[in-house]
Amino acid sequence: MYDCNKDVLAFHDDEVTLTQPLRTQMRDHRNANRKRLKDRLREKGYPQPKEFIKQGSYAMLTMVQDADNDYDIDDGVYFAEADLKDDKGEPLSPKAARERVCDALRDDRFNTQPKVLSSCVRVYYNEGYHVDLPIYRIRASDGEYELASGDEWKVSRAADVEQWFYDANSSKSPDTENGRQFRRVTRMAKKFARSRVSWKADIARGFTVTKLVEECYVSDAQREDVALRETLRGIRQRLQKDLEVSHPTTAGDLLASADDSRTAYLRDRLATAVDDLAILDSAGCTSAQARKAWDKVFNASFFSAREEAKLAAAANATVLANIISGQEYPRPVDKQGGGRFA
Repeated sequence: MYDCNKDVLAFHDDEVTLTQPLRTQMRDHRNANRKRLKDRLREKGYPQPKEFIKQGSYAMLTMVQDADNDYDIDDGVYFAEADLKDDKGEPLSPKAARERVCDALRDDRFNTQPKVLSSCVRVYYNEGYHVDLPIYRIRASDGEYELASGDEWKVSRAADVEQWFYDANSSKSPDTENGRQFRRVTRMAKKFARSRVSWKADIARGFTVTKLVEECYVSDAQREDVALRETLRGIRQRLQKDLEVSHPTTAGDLLASADDSRTAYLRDRLATAVDDLAILDSAGCTSAQARKAWDKVFNASFFSAREEAKLAAAANATVLANIISGQEYPRPVDKQGGGRFA
C-alpha cells in the first residue's frame, strides 16, 4: 500500500481534531451555561443541581472540525430525586423536569431561545453550535441515575460510556501520543461521515460510528494510513453482514436496528471510499494518485495541496542547485598596480 502515513497524520492534526481556541470557547460557553442555570434556579426558589457531568463526544474528545460549526456539546445535569418536585410536593414528570431547566436557561441575549427536546434541553449559540443538557435524577433508594427521556425516567449512566471509550483507547492503541491511535482513527472515521453536507441527514450518527470503530479497529504502530484504511474497510464488511449496532454499555439498547437506513447509508458510502483507495495497492501508484485518492475520500484538497507543495519545494531546490553549480566565482588576476579581483 502506498505510504501516506505522514499525510494522514497531518490531515488529522490540521483538519480533523478541534483547535485549542475552539475547545476553550466551548468550555467557556458550557461553564457560563452552568452558572446561568444555577443562578436562575436560585432566583426562582428551586433546588440546585447536585452536579454536572460532561458526556458524549465532548467528554471522549472525539469531536471533529465542522465548516458550519455544527457541534453538539453534551453536559448532563443531575438533581437529587427529592429536589425534582412541583409546588404540591409531587414528583416532576420527565417532561416537567426538562421544562423547568429550559425555563431557567432562557435569556434575552440568545437569538434562538433554548428548547425542550425529547431527551434534553438544547441551548443554541450564535456561532452555530449548541449545548444539549440531558436531565437526570439521582434515585434516593439506590443512587442510580435516571434520565428524563420522553415520558419516562430511564436508568442511564452516561459516565459508563466515557469509561468504555477510554478503556478501549488505552487497550487497543499501539501508542500513547497525540490522543492515541484509536481515538485518532475514531475522529477520522467521524470526519469521513461528515465530509459532505448532503450526507448529514442520512448517515449514521457519531456515536454509532464510534461504536463501529471500536468493533472493527485495526491498529498499526508504524502506519496511521494503514490503520485508518483497514478500519474503514472492516466497518464496511461488518455492515454488509449486519446493520444492527448495540449500545456499548446498556444491555438491550440499540444504536441502530437491523434495517436502519443510516447505517445502510454509511455502508454504501464506505463501499465507494474503499474503491477510491484501491489505487494505493497498485505497483505503479504515484504520490499524486495516492494523495488524490485520500482527497476524494474526505472531499478535501488537503492531500493534493501537500503534493503540490512537495513538487514546488523540489523545483526550487533544483533551481538553486543549478544556480550554485553554474555560478562563476571571482578569480584573482595579476595586473600592474598589484593583484586584485577581476
